Amino acid sequence: MQTRPTILNLAVAALLAVAAPAALAQQEPKAEFGEEIKVSEVLLDVIVTDKDGTVIVGLQPEDFVVRENREPVEVAGVTFYSSSVAKEPVAQIVGEGARVDPIPEDRYFILFFDDQRKHQSDVRVNLIERQLRAGRDAAEWARTSLAPADWVSVVGYQRSLRVYTDFTRDPQRISQAISDAATGQEGLGNWPSRQKAEGAGPSLTDDLPQGKELVKRTTRIYSALELVADAAADVVGRKNLVYFGIGFGRLNTFGQYERDPRYYSGMVRALNDANVAVYPLDVTPQGVEHSFESALTDLSEETGGRYFPFFSSFTTPLQEIAAETGGYYLLSYRTERPADANGYQKVTVATVNPEFRVRARQGYLY
Repeated sequence: MQTRPTILNLAVAALLAVAAPAALAQQEPKAEFGEEIKVSEVLLDVIVTDKDGTVIVGLQPEDFVVRENREPVEVAGVTFYSSSVAKEPVAQIVGEGARVDPIPEDRYFILFFDDQRKHQSDVRVNLIERQLRAGRDAAEWARTSLAPADWVSVVGYQRSLRVYTDFTRDPQRISQAISDAATGQEGLGNWPSRQKAEGAGPSLTDDLPQGKELVKRTTRIYSALELVADAAADVVGRKNLVYFGIGFGRLNTFGQYERDPRYYSGMVRALNDANVAVYPLDVTPQGVEHSFESALTDLSEETGGRYFPFFSSFTTPLQEIAAETGGYYLLSYRTERPADANGYQKVTVATVNPEFRVRARQGYLY
């Protein structure tokens, strides 16, 4: 199954030709002109929940409204994939005509710890204490709440990207990697000797730069997230990146957040193209406002994730993320473009029922 939100070629481009009338065909050469048109299929994964976060099942193509450039497109197919989180019994869903994957699909979590020691000069807030708390709660979640089909990778950012573990299902290894990331340890690096053996399972490190090159290419957190997305692109399925931090970006003269046009768009496009949804968990203590809240909101909304700003225990949002990602729809529709066209297409996804909450990425590369 392929769930990346990129377009997949369905047919060789067709040549459109206009011929002279039959009556003139014997008197003058046949005139032809046209252009190559590429017919492609777009695949988008979409999470639909009620106001309480319960996954909604049983929806059909006519229940979705998908638009490109504000124009509606016809949804050709809808398949629901589940890791057993459902509001109705599977038998009932199938009876209503919805397609349901009978085998729980692998889920992928990338835990991304943005080290907060660089912000600790602000004595009003103890961000390091919150970061350590995030590590303890995340390690407990990994030990007690992960499903057998879940894969977890742990990375961090401290002036460059650091890898603490590639995708693994080993709870002990995950817990140790989380502890190392939360306490600001050096990490494993990405040397050839530390990469996974072929056939050992999904991998981030296989497609990340190696050794010192990883440091050179991730001097900005935008680059780190973009490279993580690119490295995860070949892992088939939805990837859920849980970001622990307070956000990033630049501030204007009024101290307000604004996107950095040099790096932001490329990062978001890479995340969307690789089917990576970002779930930011704000490590700022409850009741403390900061300038990058808008940055975390934008990042989550544009990639189909969800921003969690207020909570007492990090276990709560982690459990909500696991529940919310337990089932999703794969929508498919066709699109036509000139064969040599390339770019980024924005997409909006909604449901006919306005009470449902929809999470979907906002575009794809073609």
